[in-house]
Amino acid sequence: MLEPVADGPITVLVVEDDAVTQRALCLAIGKEPSLKLLDALSSVKSALAWLELHSADLLLVDLGLPDGSGIDIIRFCAQRYPACNMMVITTSSDQDSVLDSIEAGASGYVLKDVDRLDVARSLLDLHAGGSPISPMIARKVLGRMRDGKAPVDVVNDQNADDQVSLTKRESTILDLIARGDSYGEVARQLSLSVGTIQTHIKNIYDKLSVHSRGEAVYEANRRGLLQMDQLKSKR
Repeated sequence: MLEPVADGPITVLVVEDDAVTQRALCLAIGKEPSLKLLDALSSVKSALAWLELHSADLLLVDLGLPDGSGIDIIRFCAQRYPACNMMVITTSSDQDSVLDSIEAGASGYVLKDVDRLDVARSLLDLHAGGSPISPMIARKVLGRMRDGKAPVDVVNDQNADDQVSLTKRESTILDLIARGDSYGEVARQLSLSVGTIQTHIKNIYDKLSVHSRGEAVYEANRRGLLQMDQLKSKR
């Protein structure tokens, strides 16, 4: 189990309209002492109203809600609370839904299977800098990224103001977080402190004009900055 943060439990907001699934998620969160459930909501409207007044460390959100898409909640939360880490839990494995969620700001994407999914473990990994993602989704995303990677000449033809130059160290760190490594794992592999890794991550986010790991990976792939051979070599 990951160590809890020193200043208190990790707060969680759940947005899920299915009563049985919502109850199972809340029970799993309640059993983990490092986590604190702030609220459990069931619609886009109620979630946006809640986020107008409150924040959470983690957002666990379904996509198919009765009054709209959970992607709208992710996008709003990412803009209002950049430090909040967000994970999708859904039945949809559609590639467009996955990529739209990542582009909006989600850093994790898992399929609903509350009997087999370790919800608390996934949330703790998310908070520690990981990107929990179901194996089926990971294969689809990597396949889509390989097929859709922009050719070098297309990238080079972009407006000069849109160009991004990463240092060798930043590129290495970006490749590692793109394949799902946590900040701690990246630090160990590169023999650096977690604080140093976080500083590099902040610089990468600033250069790419993003606010989350998911956005950084999506934007880096769009610009042709990821090394796909490293992405394919899983731990």
